Amino acid sequence: MASKNAGAIVSKAEDLPAATRADKELVVGEPVAPEQNHLVDRNQFDAEWRTSRWEIWAYYTYYIGNNGLTLFNFAPTAFQNLLSQAAGSSPTLFFAGADRTITSIVLLSNGISFAIQIVLFLLIGSYADFGTGRPWILVCWSIIAFAIGFGWLGIHDASKWQIATGMYIVGLIAYQMCLTFWTAAFPGLARNTAEVRQKAEEYMTGAIEREKYEVVEMLQRNRLQNVGFYVQSLGEIVILALIVGVLFGVNVNASVEANNWGLSVLIAFATGVWVLLAIPWFVLEKRRPGESVPPGKNLFTAGFWQLHQALGQIWQLKQSLIYLIGYFLLGDSLNTTVTVIATLQNTLVSYDTLTLTYVLIVGITAQAIGIGGFWWIQKRFTLNTKTMFNAVMIGIVLLDGWGMIGNWTNNFGFKNVWEVWVYQVFYGLFVCPWYSYSQIMISEVTPKGHEFFFFSLFSIIGKTSSFIGPLVSSAIIDATPDGNNSAPFYFLFALSLVSLIGLWWFVDLKKARHEQNFFLEKKGAAREERREVIEERRASAGDIGTPSGEKV
Repeated sequence: MASKNAGAIVSKAEDLPAATRADKELVVGEPVAPEQNHLVDRNQFDAEWRTSRWEIWAYYTYYIGNNGLTLFNFAPTAFQNLLSQAAGSSPTLFFAGADRTITSIVLLSNGISFAIQIVLFLLIGSYADFGTGRPWILVCWSIIAFAIGFGWLGIHDASKWQIATGMYIVGLIAYQMCLTFWTAAFPGLARNTAEVRQKAEEYMTGAIEREKYEVVEMLQRNRLQNVGFYVQSLGEIVILALIVGVLFGVNVNASVEANNWGLSVLIAFATGVWVLLAIPWFVLEKRRPGESVPPGKNLFTAGFWQLHQALGQIWQLKQSLIYLIGYFLLGDSLNTTVTVIATLQNTLVSYDTLTLTYVLIVGITAQAIGIGGFWWIQKRFTLNTKTMFNAVMIGIVLLDGWGMIGNWTNNFGFKNVWEVWVYQVFYGLFVCPWYSYSQIMISEVTPKGHEFFFFSLFSIIGKTSSFIGPLVSSAIIDATPDGNNSAPFYFLFALSLVSLIGLWWFVDLKKARHEQNFFLEKKGAAREERREVIEERRASAGDIGTPSGEKV
């Protein structure tokens, strides 16, 4: 139940760190002193930043546009299709200094893309929580993604497979940057909705306990992320239905060349839809103030300071660290699993664009039912985020077990066309909720006001894992005498199982909230101490003035 991890008022305050003790001893009827509280956001009490219904729906429509069809689904298919045609009768192509199979090239390209993403998230993410300019990060990367999507109109011939490789790598980078910086906005949106703002006021006046406020905010975060995923799934079904009409219009079954052109056209078409659906969010998102620049820092140095502080103090956030490690391992397994299965799937259906579109329609329909069902069950029984996340992990382990069976028989384990359809249904119903609940879990272990940095940090970890997993799986395939594409499932099944055990037993969201409060108390004290030091320097400087670069 939600109360299990909701951060209830504890009876033994003496067992907590001194900095959090006062906050746990609050009782109903006593107002909360601002210096004791890190549960609410300072923007929650300013009417200017209240989340409107239009802003929420603009947030949803951006996700409908950034549905992954462009750079995450069909672009990889187009890339792999051109690789296969370039290879011809040969099982390999020369890439990155060696002869490699098609699957190995795809996995290696994924690894290169993810490695670049790590650097970008490290550079950009540490600045995003300061000031009001962070929405422009999403705008800029969206424009890059749009350019790549339309650029595929010029890449539909096997002779251009090297260019397609570059388009594929940059496309994955742009897609993930857009998805991460869009996702990081939802905790702030949830905190500023009317329901949560009302409970925040009641908590601050002592009318309700901390636990009641936390349950309301937790459910609001789950609602925004899950409903957003549900709405995106329904919108994606409509887009796919339109794509079927587009594919018939270009007659993709007429020839190999027509099929190649059809893939490029539908990538561009889906990109056009993304452009239209992104505009409302670019216009309606409120530029809510982020963290103030620390005393003695400027916006440039504040990012490095934020990175240094977070990495140095994350050991205090033990639950965040545990989830970070588990997210690393399970994300590695799932990302690589999806890539391996997609490779097997494309081979089974011979890269037929129309069939792949029908398969996606089935998968997205199952995805809508799955996320809708998960959210209905959670809301109906007031289940906490961790419980729902545990259910998703079971689905991931079963998926890898399914693939692993393919090493022992040719009758099952993604060896048949009918399995492609069953996979889409299973994946949509039981695995796709990962993309919602894993993000909600990040928000559960993130200190307030640090969402953009922590979401970037988790993306770095996720991309690091996605960098390692494909390389390991590629090496496993290359090491087998017959280039067995099912061999990586041994590694992936074991990795998923270990991740499930660790996350299930060791992540405690109640402890996570206590640690976040202590972290924020300590950071606030350090900021105040630095301010006092600078003020003393200014006072002692007299007529000399403030040292260069130092401001309060």
